Amino acid sequence: MAITADMPPHTTAAPQDPPRRRDGMLTRLVLGDGSAPRWVRPALLVLLVATAVLYLWALGSSGWANSYYAAAAQAGTQDLKAWLFGSLDAGNAITVDKPPAAMWVMGLSGRLFGFSAFTMLLPQALMGVASVGLLYATVRRWSGPAAGLIAGVVLALTPVASLMFRFNNPDALLVLLLIVAAYCTVRATETASTRWIALAGCAVGFAFLTKMLQAFLVAPGLALVFLVAAPVGLWQRIGKLLVGAAAMVVSGGWFIALVSLWPAGSRPYIAGSTDNSLFQLALGYNGIERITGNEGRPRGGPGEHGGMNLFFGGSPGIGRLFGPSMGVEASWLLPAALIGLLAGLWLTRRTARTAPVRAGLLLWGGWLLVTGVVFSFMGGTVHPYYTVELAPAIAAVVGISVCELWRGRQYVTPRIVLAVMAAATGVWAYVLLDRTPDWTPWLRWVVLAGSIVAASVIAVGVHKLGRLTAAVTIAAALLGLAAPAAFALYNVTHPHGGPGTMSGPARPGGESGGGPGGSGGWPFAEPDNPALEHLVESAGNRWAAASVGSFTVSSLELKTGASLMAIGGFTGSDNSPTLAQFKQYVSDGQVGYFIPGDKRGPHRDTGSGAEITQWVQQNFTPIQVGGTTVYDLSQSR
Repeated sequence: MAITADMPPHTTAAPQDPPRRRDGMLTRLVLGDGSAPRWVRPALLVLLVATAVLYLWALGSSGWANSYYAAAAQAGTQDLKAWLFGSLDAGNAITVDKPPAAMWVMGLSGRLFGFSAFTMLLPQALMGVASVGLLYATVRRWSGPAAGLIAGVVLALTPVASLMFRFNNPDALLVLLLIVAAYCTVRATETASTRWIALAGCAVGFAFLTKMLQAFLVAPGLALVFLVAAPVGLWQRIGKLLVGAAAMVVSGGWFIALVSLWPAGSRPYIAGSTDNSLFQLALGYNGIERITGNEGRPRGGPGEHGGMNLFFGGSPGIGRLFGPSMGVEASWLLPAALIGLLAGLWLTRRTARTAPVRAGLLLWGGWLLVTGVVFSFMGGTVHPYYTVELAPAIAAVVGISVCELWRGRQYVTPRIVLAVMAAATGVWAYVLLDRTPDWTPWLRWVVLAGSIVAASVIAVGVHKLGRLTAAVTIAAALLGLAAPAAFALYNVTHPHGGPGTMSGPARPGGESGGGPGGSGGWPFAEPDNPALEHLVESAGNRWAAASVGSFTVSSLELKTGASLMAIGGFTGSDNSPTLAQFKQYVSDGQVGYFIPGDKRGPHRDTGSGAEITQWVQQNFTPIQVGGTTVYDLSQSR
């Protein structure tokens, strides 16, 4: 519990493993040793059921969501090698530009239940429910069931969480694995367990196979809490951390080794890399280049927050997480979390090294600060939905700090901090809601006025209200969650699409929940062309057609089930295949048609796509198929 100068001290011993119960492993994981009050089990059940309803409601309404990853998931249901490597096509020309762990899950679901938009997104929604439940279990161990429930509710209602747990980007699996790592770290810290710290390392390693170096952003917070709070000597703590690091390297490195040892000629090209190497992809396009910005992301102009710059996170700086691009995704309770974190660390500064409350704040605070700083200042490609990685930390810090401060509400310091947190939440919600002034304009005024009133009551002396204390507590909670819940409900009830989807209703300038161009929309989406689809379906080649970039390819693959080659990968910028390789494919009859890349997409001229396009145009006769230019590669001029 929180300790202040005017509060009595509480126990600071590290919690021990609870005694075993006859309940199942899952029940023990979530509910603990059975000593929790009777209201905990039904409250948790309501939370999980409500989260499931929220995330599963009209799950297929967004269609294929991100068609790029959807096409890869479909290819994984058609070919085992495509499933293993995360290929964009069943012919295994090129992979997606991420490691394949998320494709494994979606592809497996498609194999088991038949591939559709619903079966593809079902694992994502279930990961969301599991994340909420596991976050509760993790926070509960050190701060009690009330803190765990608050954390679970905040995570479930964070807009970017309601978006990504219903979408097919890799972030849903990433968040779940990182919460698993946090849970294992908590268990490891309690008894300095080598087994649990190794399991934490394994979870981070598999998270690396989901989004590469982004998974490592939480590692400093996990390592810090074990190094500080594990109940053994310093050198033992360091040694056990090295075991966890080794487990992380093995669990993430085995697939890099597999790709490196597999003959390059019999596997797909690793998209996003410069040398067909997964290791280089991790350090380059999905690593250091994301920090430095050397991969050349589009911008709307220096210092601008409009157009594609908003779509790519806005300008780097300390205010990016609160800015027009990222603010509505996960920052609703971020001010309260930062205030609670600082207050909690200050009030527990004199507690024992192994004190569980401070340990929890170190874990989640380290996660929050390191990840937040990197997202704020990285100069490369950063989409607003990346902030879903912040959501568990924000939720946990809010849950821990609110409960600890509430327990000391009869004292001045905790009460004032709680009041400041409530008021800050209301004011910031007003600012965020005011960015969409035409959408539910009454809500921002209700939240602002109600939060200020609730904060005033708390500051004056909520502990003196007797039976009304519960009413004030419920009102403050509802006011704090009303705005993010409204955005979360909007995400659930409106379709979203495109590679950089965003939360909420349209914002000034045309940016919205579906990315630039309208809710659920994506300006580079392919229009229907039944004639072209029939042509592709009837082709019997290894690749029915080829096109520069992934936009045409992904759409046609999903509509026809055929295998198509995306020359140059996602944006057409990869140097695969080379002109010589493509000529050989055509000579061998492995490619049926060529469809020039759609210039509406952000294709670049840095790969081999321009050379291949020129060669095809010089040597084959164009035909019109439903208004689309197509080259029959079996008929040269």
